[in-house]
Amino acid sequence: MFQLNENYLKLPGSYLFSTIAKKVKAYQDENPDKRIIRLGIGDVTQPLAPAIIKALHEAVEEMGHAETFHGYAPDLGYAFLRDTLAADYQAKGCQVEADEIFVSDGAKSDCGNIQEIFAPDSRIAVCDPVYPVYVDSNVMAGRTGDYDEATGTWSNVIYMPCTAENGFVPQLPEETPDLIYLCIPNNPTGTTLTRDQLKVWVDYANQVGAVILYDAAYEAYIAEDDVPHSIYEIPGARTCAIEFRSFSKNAGFTGVRLGFTVVPKDLKSNGVMAHSLWARRHGTKFNGAPYIVQKAAMAVYSEEGKAQLKEQVAYYMRNAKVIYDGLKEVGYEVYGGINAPYIWLKVPESMTSWDFFDYLLTEANVVGTPGSGFGPSGEGYFRLTAFGTYENTVEAIGRIKKLKRS
Repeated sequence: MFQLNENYLKLPGSYLFSTIAKKVKAYQDENPDKRIIRLGIGDVTQPLAPAIIKALHEAVEEMGHAETFHGYAPDLGYAFLRDTLAADYQAKGCQVEADEIFVSDGAKSDCGNIQEIFAPDSRIAVCDPVYPVYVDSNVMAGRTGDYDEATGTWSNVIYMPCTAENGFVPQLPEETPDLIYLCIPNNPTGTTLTRDQLKVWVDYANQVGAVILYDAAYEAYIAEDDVPHSIYEIPGARTCAIEFRSFSKNAGFTGVRLGFTVVPKDLKSNGVMAHSLWARRHGTKFNGAPYIVQKAAMAVYSEEGKAQLKEQVAYYMRNAKVIYDGLKEVGYEVYGGINAPYIWLKVPESMTSWDFFDYLLTEANVVGTPGSGFGPSGEGYFRLTAFGTYENTVEAIGRIKKLKRS
């Protein structure tokens, strides 16, 4: 009799955003006359920039002619894109070579898959609250031990609480991890690490022989000078860090799908390069991102594309300011929204984060994300995204302010 991977049965409930979608659908079905504004999932709403659309059209035209048709993409991605990405890193003072860049269909996939190249008994450390994929993918791999429903924690996961009391800055763990997940700017709290704070982590990882899995999906939203855009801005990072990047949030590729991962050749264990293992895994399980999408990504780095995307980032950050200022105005305790398109707020003392979700949905017809869905330290908090349209964002905050004042 065949056997299934029973680690999947350990996962509590469905994926966070699937649960939210089901609850919203049920409410909408019962209340078809209500206009729901969604500020929950981090999906963009602005159309692709004109420079990207132009590049897509040109690439599609190429695919219609035998002499310019492209089939399977190279394992690591087309050289034209990897060379451009490497040059962008190097212009910012980061030592990253083109053959250390692996182009994929998105940072989420890579963040979930990277654990496959590490030993099954590796201990993981995660910020708490945290993007659910980091923990869930390790549950599936059998690394996390047993789940305690009362505390919302896994027995073999090292949690690093990020709360208002510590400024949402993770503290070095008392137990020694093998893999450390850092998401900077942070999803869900919207907070960051300064250059000096990140250096502490790089030095620590090199000292104890751990690997930092650095999710930089939101780096385009960094506004403050002392917040690094890449972990490779920190000396020593090449021997202890893997970085994930996405085109979803900076260029609106959530429906187009593209990302990349940097695995330095200096990152080794017992003489074996992590780069070699990821290259083997990538080539075996992935057939390459589409040519037309990689050509579109090139437009992101054109002068025209940079200018257009700067405007889009500013659009979403204007939304973030509307949310942040509006909530503060009516007395909410609010964080984030400066270097990231997420606002993290303290829910009323009398409510759990899921209570607050239901309250906003039914009373204001606004959807957000309960903090407890990101980990036990997320209880008592709530996430709103700035990725809606400006008009919907203004209306949603107006509804919340009206509720608060009533």
